Amino acid sequence: MSSWRITKVGKAPPLADALCIEGLPGIGNVGKVALDFIVDETHALKIFEITSDSFPNSVFVNEQNLVDLPKIEVFVKKGNGGSRDLILLGGDVQPIDEGSSYGFSEKILDILCSFKVKDIVTLGGIGLGFVPKKPKVFLTGNSKGMISEFMQKEINNKLYGVVGPIVGVSGLLLGLSARRNMRAIAILAETYGHPMYLGVKGSKEILKVLNRKLNLHLSLEKLESDIKQIENEMLYRTEDLQQMAKMGVSSIKGKGEANYIG
Repeated sequence: MSSWRITKVGKAPPLADALCIEGLPGIGNVGKVALDFIVDETHALKIFEITSDSFPNSVFVNEQNLVDLPKIEVFVKKGNGGSRDLILLGGDVQPIDEGSSYGFSEKILDILCSFKVKDIVTLGGIGLGFVPKKPKVFLTGNSKGMISEFMQKEINNKLYGVVGPIVGVSGLLLGLSARRNMRAIAILAETYGHPMYLGVKGSKEILKVLNRKLNLHLSLEKLESDIKQIENEMLYRTEDLQQMAKMGVSSIKGKGEANYIG
């Protein structure tokens, strides 16, 4: 049975009508890149660190050449200028199996309920067999009302028959939260479905949606600068990755298909 070590590392200010945004590693790391950018740009306060024996059995070497256990972190950011209070969930990893994913998601919902959170947004990627020039954004969830609130002209909410199952915490938070009368949506952006590909263009499209809807005051100029730097670092890999896809990498779907993996 999984054990969850939740360490309080900061004191949250009083929150009112807070919205939770989740962005953990998954296909293209689309959600993680977007969530990490929000945390950095808003200078959010970290309040919890979560470690577990249900996370991968490894450690990460940090910039100080020391090691860190894999962890998931919870941040808070008070709203200002018309923006909403936020609880931000991000980290290095996801739970490694189905049972622990359920247990972890329930534990997160317990934390959110303690802050009286009623609305959740999860972020992720839709894996394609090619690199999209301009990733499309899709929207689904457990509440038609919340979906309508977040709909924008460039978003597609017709996912049935197009996108496969939403796997992992990003999906389970949508389903399990409904049992607690919480509203939840997933904002998903297309990306190349290779495990070595970083879907920064998809992250950018998601951040545009959140920036407009939530008045996050994110610097899109800074976002553009960061994305160009990341893309330059990985440009040399792209042709090799596309060649691998043509050779039949089993986890990649055909060019006309889409599948959400995590």
